[in-house]
Amino acid sequence: MLIAVWIGAAFAAGLVTRQFGLPSLVGFLAAGFALKAAGFEADETLLTLSEIGVVLLLFTVGLKVRLQNVLRADVWGTTLLHLVIVGGLVALALKQFMTLQNAAVAILACSFVFSSTVVAAKMLEERRELRAFHGRMAIGILIIQDLIAVGILALAEGQGRLSLWSFAVLAIIALRPLFLRLLDWLGHGELLVLYGIVLALGVGGLVFEELGLSAELGALVMGAMLADHPKAKELGDVLWGLREFLLVGFFLSIGLTALPTWELLGISVLLILTLPLKAGLLFGLLLLFGLRARTAFLTALSLASFSEFGLIVIGEAAQAGLLEPSWLVVAAITVSLSFALAAPVNQLAHPIYQRIGDWLEKLETRRRHPDDQPVSLGSAEVIVVGMGRVGAAAYDHLHDSGYAVVGLDNDPGKVQRHIAAGRKTVFADAEDPGFWHRLAVERVRVFMLALPDVQGKVIATRQLRASGYQGIISATHAYPEECELIQAAGANVTYNNYVEAGAGFAAHTCESMNK
Repeated sequence: MLIAVWIGAAFAAGLVTRQFGLPSLVGFLAAGFALKAAGFEADETLLTLSEIGVVLLLFTVGLKVRLQNVLRADVWGTTLLHLVIVGGLVALALKQFMTLQNAAVAILACSFVFSSTVVAAKMLEERRELRAFHGRMAIGILIIQDLIAVGILALAEGQGRLSLWSFAVLAIIALRPLFLRLLDWLGHGELLVLYGIVLALGVGGLVFEELGLSAELGALVMGAMLADHPKAKELGDVLWGLREFLLVGFFLSIGLTALPTWELLGISVLLILTLPLKAGLLFGLLLLFGLRARTAFLTALSLASFSEFGLIVIGEAAQAGLLEPSWLVVAAITVSLSFALAAPVNQLAHPIYQRIGDWLEKLETRRRHPDDQPVSLGSAEVIVVGMGRVGAAAYDHLHDSGYAVVGLDNDPGKVQRHIAAGRKTVFADAEDPGFWHRLAVERVRVFMLALPDVQGKVIATRQLRASGYQGIISATHAYPEECELIQAAGANVTYNNYVEAGAGFAAHTCESMNK
């Protein structure tokens, strides 16, 4: 019956926050604090469910990550420089105003530099930006932070979790061909769901923990090992509902950790005030590595929160006697507040940049990252934006009809697959205002927007019109309200995915009947 109380409270609070235009997770956090005030506690069942939810989230994130995009100097360099600068400033402040041992200062400083993998991954996924360049940068930085956190956990527990046995993880990575072959063989039924759970919890969770690594890191690595497989997206989709349900338990458990007192709340507010500094320094470092202002801004904003992993580190340090237990309460409140602030701000990431982008672009360096530049579209007369199933089918039809057509997509892996299939496809972020302003569109007759996210279509349409494009803009939509938004942004025509699919199905059937 206790689970029913948790679910009911989360549903009610999430429903209320959605009425104010806030993400549901803000309501889930509020529900946790309300339940704590009513005398409820986070028992082992809730904590177990929440841990499984986080592991499944990181596994599905891994399905969209390519390790070659993580093991780069810009990702490593940005993460380590950010840790040293921000961690150093936090450590100096702690030493100045509090009496703490050096080990405690180091643990707290590092823990409050880390960003939330759960919040960043969830926000990027909701905006369909995990594979955009800024999404890949954010996830890469988070992976490096998690590796650092694993080392700190080993020191905090004082048990030497990391050992030579930890390198046995290389043997698991060497089994990648076997994991891929099994994914081919399983088909599309319930075994696919169980396979994902076994890899995330069994191999990524249990085995990695036995080797002295974290379950979260293990799940992320296992997902990344399957990221190039054609069924990776399907596997992520079938796990989506289960993962979302279990993540409710994670956000409830954060709120159930402790009730804020005025003193502890004051410390938490002071820590929250450091978030702009944390994000601002990250933004500056990304600019130094050659990223454009928009990419650096979106990356930094997605990481402008405190980490649930940092909360775990502080909890382990408190159990080991390196920190006072009150720091765990401070950390829980601070992490919860940062979640509540980060979620709505990230929802407005693109509109915020549209307002301040001109000023931020003045801070760019002359250096340009190779992955952060648009590519010339040549003499194309039709551009298909978003090369998923709908976009690829539209491309093939136009090409077969004799049109000069080019596809755009922000997923490098997808771009490479289309190029291998003979489709002229280039990497570009359709939601980047700078891309449209630098693009010569005089020869383009039609832009066809087949992006999965309605907000992306609205932004792309507005940017095209703002850049002076007077040609035809066509877009897909799934719901009537989406049609109104896209047309209000300046699109000429929109087409309902499902209606057009049904009409095409009927047309092909009639052709067969008339033969």
